[in-house]
Amino acid sequence: MPSTYYVAWWNLENLFDEENAPLSRRPEKVARTIKKDIAGWTPQRRDKKIAQLASVIVQMNGGKGPDVLGVCEVENHYVLDLLVAAIKDLLPSRVYSIVHADTDDARGIDVAFLYDPEVLAAGETFYHVVMRRNATREIVQVNFQTAKGRAWVLFGNHWPSRSGGQYESAGFRDIAGETLAYFHERTLDVLGEKTPALAMGDFNDEPFDTSLVTHALSTRQRIKVVEAKEVPRMWNMMWPLIGKPDGTFYFDNQPNLLDQFLANKNMAREGAPLAIQPDTVEVLRFPGTSTGVYHRPRPFGGMGKEVDEAGFSDHFPIGIKVVEAD
Repeated sequence: MPSTYYVAWWNLENLFDEENAPLSRRPEKVARTIKKDIAGWTPQRRDKKIAQLASVIVQMNGGKGPDVLGVCEVENHYVLDLLVAAIKDLLPSRVYSIVHADTDDARGIDVAFLYDPEVLAAGETFYHVVMRRNATREIVQVNFQTAKGRAWVLFGNHWPSRSGGQYESAGFRDIAGETLAYFHERTLDVLGEKTPALAMGDFNDEPFDTSLVTHALSTRQRIKVVEAKEVPRMWNMMWPLIGKPDGTFYFDNQPNLLDQFLANKNMAREGAPLAIQPDTVEVLRFPGTSTGVYHRPRPFGGMGKEVDEAGFSDHFPIGIKVVEAD
């Protein structure tokens, strides 16, 4: 019987540990960098934000929770442990395991995966450095294995931000795109040409931007991905949503589709053993997670911004289904 996996991604917006976290959980360099912004971030406020996030995650996948969830903007493994516990309290059937990349980002924010060990097993994990003068997040690659024994590679991405200007900072995201494309190709060389791979993340660019099209080699055309001969391409699942009035992140009340799924040819071709389901991709706008006439995400805030304890994140999560054949 075919198996269906629900995959989600969410930028959790500054999920930081408490202001006075010990050095075992917050390196001294990061503590100095964020000292001013983290002021007033009490354990109670941290735990309230975690409860808010958990209340959304358990609604995913028809109230069953995702099978695997990629996240970014998390400070450390400790806050992820708290999030997993909060999810379990609301949804006892889901006891997630964690793959966390403790990166050298200047603000100490990382990329991670939560996954259900009943349906997926995490194998080798790689942290691919995105070269930049200022430290930034790495691309996290996890070589999973399904319950049926198939290899499935996931890449978690949080590309350099647009701070300093979209165009002024574009080169940094171009480098991230090249890094993803290189390790996608390298993965097929090492694990085999038939290896399915799915990249997800907050790319801080739109599907049509150069970083994704020219450098990460993603496209809106399924056939171009399937028939690619010289270099492996990826099928960007978010193109059909570009014409929609809402996005995953808002700047100046303008919607941006920064959070995306990219599937390789081994998930795009007809009859693939592990097949992406393009018609299932969605931006998850749960009741209560947006406010105002623009239906934007409702941020929790913090880190120097006003706190709204009824908020969640400044990004909407995204989700998609994958079907595995017998």
